[in-house]
Amino acid sequence: MNTVTTVRELRAAVAQARAEGKGIGLVPTMGNLHAGHVALVEKAVQRVDFVVASIFVNPLQFGPNEDLASYPRTLAADQEKLLEAGCDLLFAPSVEEMYPQGMHSQTLVSVSGVSAGLCGASRPGHFDGVATVVTKLFHMVQPDLAAFGQKDFQQLAVIRTLVRDLNMPIQILGVPTVRAEDGLALSSRNGYLSAEQRAVAPSLYRCLSQMATSIKAGERAYPQLIASAKGTLAQAGFRPDYLEICQADSLRPATAEDRQLVIAAAAFLGTTRLIDNLTLDLEETH
Repeated sequence: MNTVTTVRELRAAVAQARAEGKGIGLVPTMGNLHAGHVALVEKAVQRVDFVVASIFVNPLQFGPNEDLASYPRTLAADQEKLLEAGCDLLFAPSVEEMYPQGMHSQTLVSVSGVSAGLCGASRPGHFDGVATVVTKLFHMVQPDLAAFGQKDFQQLAVIRTLVRDLNMPIQILGVPTVRAEDGLALSSRNGYLSAEQRAVAPSLYRCLSQMATSIKAGERAYPQLIASAKGTLAQAGFRPDYLEICQADSLRPATAEDRQLVIAAAAFLGTTRLIDNLTLDLEETH
C-alpha cells in the first residue's frame, strides 16, 4: 500500500489503476481507525479492484466548540490496519492541500432536507462541511464505489442525496454498524470515555432496541415512546441531545403509516457525544 499526500500524486495513482482496467473504490475517514472502518475497506475490497482510503480530519465539519484540536490522530497505526484490510492507496493530505485558498473563501456544498434535523440541528454547518469535503474527494478520486458506515445514518443519507441530486456516477455502499460485544457502536470518540462511562455507554443501544421492540409490537404513540426513552437515558446518566423516530429515507418525523423507520439518537456521557441508530422495516413484521 502506498501513501500519498498531494492531489497530484493521488490522481496519478488512480489514473494508473484505471488504465489497468481496475474498478476504483473510496473509503473516506478521519483516521483513528477501528474495526468499523476496517469493515468499510473490506467491503470495498470485495466489490472493486483498487481501494483508496483517505484520512483527513476535516476542519469544515467541526463547530467552534467541538473537538477538532483533540481529535485523535494515529497515522502509523491506521496505515497498518489499512494494509491488513487490503487497501491499495492511502491519501493523507494536509489542510493546506485540501483547502489551498483557505476555508473562509471555500465553495460550500449544502444538501437541503435530510441535513436539517438530528445532528444537523445540533451541529449547524456540520453537514455542509461533510458534503463539501466528500464532493472534493469524489472529484479527486472519481470512484466507481464509495463505502460509508450506517452508524452515521444521517451522513449516509446526506451523501446518497448528494450523489443523486448532482448526478454523480458513484455507487454508495452503506455498511452495517460494527459493535462491541456489549452492543456499543464502535466510534473513535469512545476513547474519550472513562471506565465508568464506558460501562454505561451500551445503555444507549439497549434503549433503542427496547423502543424497536415496542414499535414491532404495535406501539405507534411515538411522542410518548420518545419521552419515556429520554427519561430512561437520563436516569442512566446520559444527557440526551436528540432522540427521534424518523422515516428512513427522508428523515422527517415518522407517522403511524410509515413502514421504513430509523430510531436515531445522540447523547452526551460527560463531555463525549455518542450517536447511534437502529433501522426498522415494519413490512417484515406483518
